[in-house]
Amino acid sequence: MKFRTLLGVAAILALTGVSAPAADKDAADIAVEAAKKYAGTTISIVWEAGLQSLDPLNYSGPKWEKLTGIKVKVVEVPTDQMFTKIMQDFKSGAGAYDALNVIPSWMPDLAGAGALEPLDKYVDKFGYRDELQDIAAAYRDNQMQYDGKIFGFPDDGDVMLLYYRKDIFEDPKMKEGFKAKFGYELAPPKDWKQLDDIGQFITDKMAPKVYGAGFFRTAPYPQYMFQERFRMEGGKFFNADTMKSTVNSDVGLKVFKQMLAENKFMPPGVEQWNFVDNLAAFLQGTTAMTISWPPYGRWAAGYGSGEEALKWVPKSQVAGKVGYALTPLGRPELGVGFDLSVSATSKNKEAAYLFIQWLNSKKTSLERVQLPYTLRDPFRLSHYASEKYRALWPDAPAYLDTIKTSGEKGLLDLSLLQQDKYDEAMTKAISSLWAGEDPKTILDRMAQQFDAITEKVGIENQKAVYKVWAAKPGAYPQ
Repeated sequence: MKFRTLLGVAAILALTGVSAPAADKDAADIAVEAAKKYAGTTISIVWEAGLQSLDPLNYSGPKWEKLTGIKVKVVEVPTDQMFTKIMQDFKSGAGAYDALNVIPSWMPDLAGAGALEPLDKYVDKFGYRDELQDIAAAYRDNQMQYDGKIFGFPDDGDVMLLYYRKDIFEDPKMKEGFKAKFGYELAPPKDWKQLDDIGQFITDKMAPKVYGAGFFRTAPYPQYMFQERFRMEGGKFFNADTMKSTVNSDVGLKVFKQMLAENKFMPPGVEQWNFVDNLAAFLQGTTAMTISWPPYGRWAAGYGSGEEALKWVPKSQVAGKVGYALTPLGRPELGVGFDLSVSATSKNKEAAYLFIQWLNSKKTSLERVQLPYTLRDPFRLSHYASEKYRALWPDAPAYLDTIKTSGEKGLLDLSLLQQDKYDEAMTKAISSLWAGEDPKTILDRMAQQFDAITEKVGIENQKAVYKVWAAKPGAYPQ
């Protein structure tokens, strides 16, 4: 009877063309074996232009072709154009893209419109569900599904970290002087008041050689810092009943004034700093604290300094001197991230799916997050625990532990229909703040823009999406 039952299952699988995943193979091996039948095919994948795309161009694309015979065409697109390009391809039905990199906050728009292929049937067919449980919960539980279906595999552990100069924080004279002035120990700031105290103290003692802190201030990234601080101070983006924006509340005004005041102990001209300006200042040792994504920590340690692709990164003058901590108030913004998805209009859906399963698998992703020249950050429990990764530089264990804890406590980016429009309104508001416009006037205008976007989308439609987002553990601090 048992033999006949097994024979029946085998017959069904044979008729449906479905292969039972081999118990002794991992998800990467399963994807490779299944993909070999598509040898000679070319699949395209949309990837963020610049350093990020060196992963499929130099490493994963050529390796996949060698393993399976499938060529990978990398379509590099600037981040701020990715959403539009993907939607245009979907609406035209052209099917120019097979696999996609998707920012998770776009999921309501893309999945809701039907632009992304549901992945559940492939996940089960190719035995990937167990390995998905290894993805850290902050990303797996919040960035993978829409309306109960899987539309993307979280593939980048983006989260904001606080970096600080251990040699300055541990200097006996600095510690003694700080405690005498403020009555508490010099240590990574637990709130924004402490960041102000520490930043001003270091600037007063060490500028112009070293300033207390430096942050990137120009578009598009500071809006993620605003999202985090606004919620951690008690702010809500909307009245959940009316969907009227409340970003212009007293909390919003408090955060804007704090952000503006911090510039006073930062280097002159910080209002114009972008990601690279801020990175250069910290690596050259001219700022004692900064907040950014995980690559700052790797590059500050000197990891990848010999790579041709990283020649633009200033040589670190602070290797071995950098500590890692949670951002003030302890709930950092996850800040962007990427999912791997399959285009609903792809003509090679299964081949595209197998490529992203292989990329995202425990085995392949561990190799990819260690590539020094790309920006993929650890996002799996097995990444944080990897002995190989933890041995890459002396402070790598502390770095990985901080990334893990930050991810567990991370706040989700706001994610609504036409989220790109809300992001644009926040970005413009912060640019106006640095330009010297009155903070309350800016916030009132931003609230009006939020309301206009919401009305255009449809208040009831947006209310339903906001309700789902706001109910997630990482949406608002509990």
